[in-house]
Amino acid sequence: MTGTVREAIHALKYRDLRAAAPELGKLLAEHLQAHPLPGDVLVPVPLHPRRLRQRGYNQSALLARELGKLTGLPVAAGWLARVRSAPPQARAANRQERASNVRDAFAATGSARGISVVLVDDVTTTGSTFSAAARALKDAGAATVWGLALAKEA
Repeated sequence: MTGTVREAIHALKYRDLRAAAPELGKLLAEHLQAHPLPGDVLVPVPLHPRRLRQRGYNQSALLARELGKLTGLPVAAGWLARVRSAPPQARAANRQERASNVRDAFAATGSARGISVVLVDDVTTTGSTFSAAARALKDAGAATVWGLALAKEA
């Protein structure tokens, strides 16, 4: 991940530039139009409540909201909760540490029986966060879970 998109994601995530969310959401919508996923609902990857209090907003929820406006898909921000705090994935040294950080970190808050879910996040690296979140949704009955990230970090 380099250049303008990286700068925009960092500004949204770390410098409280929420005004970047509509443009970044537009990029996600364009990608979804070109590469459709069979999803019924958008679910943003949640932050732990402590991190949400510190930041004041969930950047993935902002992206999902913008994407929902552009695609007509409903956003179910409350379907998934982060129940275990973990260090930021950006600080993890390797794939194993990333997987360990998010193991059992998510829980579905209700039934997703038969629903096709599109998880929305800002950045993915190894897919560990998507895998852990998808496991919680599948355990709640989701038919399928797809991951959609704005950027892939090398």
